[in-house]
Amino acid sequence: MKRVLFCLMAMIGMLSVAAQDVYENEMLSTIMARRSVRKYLDKPVEHTKLEAIANAGINAPSAMNRQMWAVRIIEDQKLIADVSNIYKQENPQMAERDPNFKNMFRNAPNLICVCAPTDGNFNLDAGLLCENMMLAAQSLGLGTCIQTGPVRFLVSNEKAKFFLDRLDIPEGYKLLCVIAVGYPDEKPDAKPRDASKVKFIK
Repeated sequence: MKRVLFCLMAMIGMLSVAAQDVYENEMLSTIMARRSVRKYLDKPVEHTKLEAIANAGINAPSAMNRQMWAVRIIEDQKLIADVSNIYKQENPQMAERDPNFKNMFRNAPNLICVCAPTDGNFNLDAGLLCENMMLAAQSLGLGTCIQTGPVRFLVSNEKAKFFLDRLDIPEGYKLLCVIAVGYPDEKPDAKPRDASKVKFIK
């Protein structure tokens, strides 16, 4: 009986170590550490890091490797400020909610604008691209937050047309989402995840 108990304890110990080893994997650690960041330092991201993030994005899988996406990375601080001023004029109550309001993109110093075909057939591919970029940013010590609220304003307000014009969106494409990116000024706690959504079929 003691031998059986010893064997069971040994097996449990081995499983625990195995599970621990899995989560010591660098990629899994990056995934588990990523959070949506909504407060950023007033410090633009270096161009080389933005290039690395973009490269990670375009290496995401896509249907038949068609790469039906367009990525625009905003480094022009004046462009962000100009469109944010219009947003503030049009939505003063939204700007007033943030006493530290600098721009309409959670005050992020840089933006990644992701475009996809207007028919919606390649939104999944664009989502894979976005996830690659957000994980790459996390691995470089940066924070991100994917946003669709600003997109609604940008595509519906005529005064914001100049912003879309600067993106030079290909014909037949639409602005799908904006990813705020920058050095985080907060460390959000992890939100609960519902493991019951996952079932293993054996």
